[in-house]
Amino acid sequence: MDPSIKKDQHTNRDGKNVSLWQDGVKLYRAEALFIDNVYDVLVIGGGITGITTALLLQQQGKNVVLAEAKTIGFGTTGGTSAHLNTFFDATYPEIDSDFGADASKLLAQGGIEAMAFIEEMVKKYAIDCDHEYKDAYLFSQNEDESKQLDDILTSSNNAGIKVTQVDTNGVNVPFEKSILFKNQGQFHPLKYISKLAEEFVNAGGVILENTFINDIKSDDEIHIATSGDLSIKAFNMVYATHMPPGITLFNFNCAPYRSYVISVTLADDNYPDCLAYDMKEPYHYFRTHTVDGKKHLIVGGEDHKTGHDDPEKAFEELETYVRQHYKVTSVNHKWSSQYYVPADLLPFIGRLPMAANNVFAATGYNGNGMMFGTLAGKILADLIAGKQNPYAKLFSPSRIKPIAGFSEFVKENADVAYRFVTDRFSAEEIDSLKTLEKDSGAIVKYNDQKLAVYKDAEGGIHALSPVCTHAGCVVNFNASEKTWDCPCHGGRFDIDGNVLTGPPMKELKKVNLT
Repeated sequence: MDPSIKKDQHTNRDGKNVSLWQDGVKLYRAEALFIDNVYDVLVIGGGITGITTALLLQQQGKNVVLAEAKTIGFGTTGGTSAHLNTFFDATYPEIDSDFGADASKLLAQGGIEAMAFIEEMVKKYAIDCDHEYKDAYLFSQNEDESKQLDDILTSSNNAGIKVTQVDTNGVNVPFEKSILFKNQGQFHPLKYISKLAEEFVNAGGVILENTFINDIKSDDEIHIATSGDLSIKAFNMVYATHMPPGITLFNFNCAPYRSYVISVTLADDNYPDCLAYDMKEPYHYFRTHTVDGKKHLIVGGEDHKTGHDDPEKAFEELETYVRQHYKVTSVNHKWSSQYYVPADLLPFIGRLPMAANNVFAATGYNGNGMMFGTLAGKILADLIAGKQNPYAKLFSPSRIKPIAGFSEFVKENADVAYRFVTDRFSAEEIDSLKTLEKDSGAIVKYNDQKLAVYKDAEGGIHALSPVCTHAGCVVNFNASEKTWDCPCHGGRFDIDGNVLTGPPMKELKKVNLT
């Protein structure tokens, strides 16, 4: 660890909770060398997708500028559990059913290619990011899950991923059946992308941190992105931000979810030397990571739609689950992050439909952001460079699948409509803000006005309009991360209304109560 970093220092992320990856990590910071000319490519977003895309394009001779609203790794990349898999949340039997066996084989090959690319970058640039290959176990705990597991075993092998049934699951959790995927992986995500960012700048690229894009216009094939007084011009533009701004087709085809992770210390040093996943809905996962010589058992799960369920309860249930199976002496970190689930299960990577020419995006990674973020970088770089890419058609945002994902499409959009209407007729009746506890927030009625109100630790009131500036839904308070989260499309704001993540481009309106 860099001796200039104190143990209590950490990088920033899109919530109050600190992930294991943020602790004591000094990320690469580039001096802004921005020149007011027309760049070949503007990449918006400094996570694994944006940095991988920018690096590959810059190395191919393109003139690239990357704009990050906060700092490198601020979003989901800084909150991932950092598993590297050639199997995905969209299982191979599901892909077989919805897209066909050839699509499963292509998906498997994409996973293998992404895994190899990460290893190549680690070796090429000598990245000290704890990159390791691990065995991974997927296990069932009842008859129905075992039937699903049998299908996954068969379809995975047919797709080209070697899987075998084994008599262990690698963790202290009872099981009925278990299958083994070899040569899976893990790494430290912030250390990895920090080095890629450095190499991008070394190749001539420009990184602009703390540059929130609040307006975009297109004129004669040139895109002009505005951040305050700064204007960035480019021939091509990439949204590496999960959700592009504004109302797009992705808002109707991808649902936002929060995922929860804790790292714990064990009393008996019984740390698993593998990756392991149960088949509950939502599922749980395990792995071990060593930081500064100290082992951490990382366990995640309890996912739910953003802005819907209680985040603090999710953490409580996750901790209870871990303590049922392991002798936990302390919980060292707890954090959550956001991802988007596509209606038909596959990511959307490529040209943004119904947008200006040469606008690209990548979203819908489900819980496999490190893998699909890497693969998206390769796909987007090829598309912009005019090269053929074998995965472009499979992940194209313009793909038409009237059957695959249709029920999920209907369910998610019915849910959005429900939240849009009902949230306008429900609010806590608080006659006086004195009744609101310190360090808490709520949607309240105050003087016949509906407000999003947070009372800080000193008793100060932060009052906002509760209407999300993206599509007009009403936000909910995330008591764990101290954010306002939109239950419709995943827009997230801090306690002062500033945009943290998601599709909104404008902050929540501040309300003066004096």
